[in-house]
Amino acid sequence: MITSRRHPLVRHIRQLHTPKGRREAGQFLLEGTHLLQSAWEQGVKLQHICYTETWAGRYPHLASQFAPAVAQPVSDPVMAVLATTVHPDGVVGVAPIPQGGAVPAPGRFNLLGYRLQDPGNVGTLIRTGAAVGVKHLLLTDDSVDPYHPKLLRSAAGQWFRCPPWVCPDPLDVMKQYRQNQVQIIATHAQGACLYWQVDWTHPSLLLLGNEGQGLPESWLAQADRVVQIPQAVGVESLNVAVAAAVCLYEAVRQNWTNSKP
Repeated sequence: MITSRRHPLVRHIRQLHTPKGRREAGQFLLEGTHLLQSAWEQGVKLQHICYTETWAGRYPHLASQFAPAVAQPVSDPVMAVLATTVHPDGVVGVAPIPQGGAVPAPGRFNLLGYRLQDPGNVGTLIRTGAAVGVKHLLLTDDSVDPYHPKLLRSAAGQWFRCPPWVCPDPLDVMKQYRQNQVQIIATHAQGACLYWQVDWTHPSLLLLGNEGQGLPESWLAQADRVVQIPQAVGVESLNVAVAAAVCLYEAVRQNWTNSKP
């Protein structure tokens, strides 16, 4: 059992609390039973797992699945510094950051976020996207770190079902998706039509703007349709995750209705 906070593994895992540490190590931190179990179910190869004896007593079946080569018991004081939460539940894991590759192929529903900064918002977007079958959440490279611990927790275990994919050139992504017969829909307070007036039965890419600034003109110019979500007088905007959920579930409703005999 590791009992020293100065142990090399402890020092290494603590570096994963910061974006710089995660980039340099090529790894990110998973905290909590639910997130570890989700990673396990999705076949993620964890490189390190640290747990307390109390945790192993509560989850003996899950603890028994860990390969001895990567599993390491630690004391409660050590777990307190490994985790970023105030009250950790007793287990953390380390996973490799996936290597970048080609732009993910479009699905029926697709999301692309512009400079999204709040990890809670992005985590909720991932959770919502996963619920309706979105395969990836596309983000600009100046958005929040997709491996931020709060973002992972906010995604409630769905991060691996709808993982973020950082776009160095989002306008090129729009071009590629359009070439694959995907319509591009943007949300804006002065949109030309209401969100339910769009035909969402076509494969769609929904553009989501920054929490404070919205979408830039260059993105709006690329949209096939710019839609608005009705709001009460005096209300400036919806939370970006709520706006996405409204549109995505309208798309689900239309596709479900259209598929019925």
